[in-house]
Amino acid sequence: MKIIILGAGQVGSSLANNLASEANDITVIDVDGKRLQGLQDRLDLRTVAGRGSHPEVLRRAGAEDADMIIAVTNSDETNMVACQVAYSLFHTPTKIARVRSQQYLQNPELFTPEAIPVDVLISPEQLVTNYVVQLIAHPGALQVLGFAEGKVQLVGVKAYYGGPLVGHELRTLRDHMPGVQTRVAAIYRRDRAIIPEGTTVIEADDEVFFIAASKDIRAVMSELRRLEKPVKRIMVAGGGNIGKRLAMALENKYQVKLIDHNMARTRDLSEALDKCIVLYGDAADEELLLEENIEETDVFCAMTNDDEANILASMLAKRLGARKVMALINRAAYVDLVESGDIDIAISPQQATIGSLLAHVRRGDVAMVHSLRRGAAEAIEAVAHGDRRSSKVVGRAIEEIRLPHGTTIGAIVRGDEVVIAHHDTVIESEDHVILFVIDKRRIPDVEQLFQVGITFL
Repeated sequence: MKIIILGAGQVGSSLANNLASEANDITVIDVDGKRLQGLQDRLDLRTVAGRGSHPEVLRRAGAEDADMIIAVTNSDETNMVACQVAYSLFHTPTKIARVRSQQYLQNPELFTPEAIPVDVLISPEQLVTNYVVQLIAHPGALQVLGFAEGKVQLVGVKAYYGGPLVGHELRTLRDHMPGVQTRVAAIYRRDRAIIPEGTTVIEADDEVFFIAASKDIRAVMSELRRLEKPVKRIMVAGGGNIGKRLAMALENKYQVKLIDHNMARTRDLSEALDKCIVLYGDAADEELLLEENIEETDVFCAMTNDDEANILASMLAKRLGARKVMALINRAAYVDLVESGDIDIAISPQQATIGSLLAHVRRGDVAMVHSLRRGAAEAIEAVAHGDRRSSKVVGRAIEEIRLPHGTTIGAIVRGDEVVIAHHDTVIESEDHVILFVIDKRRIPDVEQLFQVGITFL
């Protein structure tokens, strides 16, 4: 696939890194030549220096025969104009734009072929907000990812000493919970992937990814670790785009406090938020945190646009007694560093954004993609089409399907029914199949399985 990426910032670079390894023809446009040089030194791709919304720059990047343009610069306006130019001059089939401003997003009629022809809108702030809300709703989870419009969830948890299933084989899971259907999709032990078998024994500190109908998630989590008390009190550090959205999403269900160091912004926030208590001050101020009963806080979320400030505030909050701390971290190099220390969950906006972009890049009918383990693994929701003659999966039991090494089918959604996958489960046309792919290099093989041919012999 021939793809043009506008913007070599954190999202654009991470996306280029993901796609260049999958035999795509990638061209990256940016005004910063040094950034482009760094990308070209590391990856097999073309770069063009210039403003991505200019017709001549797009022409030099090969827009005349590009399959897709992904505009992820820091400017909403540049991204929208680039999509307009790609549509009007080059008839580019798929146009994706990152748009951050609520002023644009709350007017969806702007984004039509007759107005601004953007096929897919990506809002990193909204994606991160949704992600954090899910983590708060499932105390103890490291990741919570939804498929099939929320009917199925893939949840990552750390198995703790004392969990009923720890020290037992996976096949005993059914004995523990006879009324609950679930499947373990992957296990990571000391950062090494283990393909789960019935005889696999779960050890304490294993990172276990399991899939189940959304209503059963809490029951399955209780088998792997002691269930944590539901969340009541939340403190958010930073009242920028993400902090404000998060407070708005949480304030009607939890007791929320928001801290920001900008006086004018705290005034605006106090007017925009109904129930949230807005505080003026520094989130890394020990006295302020103690005054606001940090030791009784269930979740502390550091959501400023400064990685170092988020790390320091989260570490301080944890030391002062906050039950769980989350930090928004943009730099990939910091994510691994902090999760091995006092910070419970590091949230990467790039990973949240890239997953939603990959769903539109994948070949075959892919409804959802979640990027996992810093991009090393993926969870994919693919739709099966055709019949036994034209498809490699339809009409076949799972044990008959030649899945790429390290790939597991976790669940199938058939209409409103959630079917947890077993070796004899037969896939039907129009099933939504949830797969976990441990090795990202196998993605093209997975895509081929779900492409419909005229006939397969």
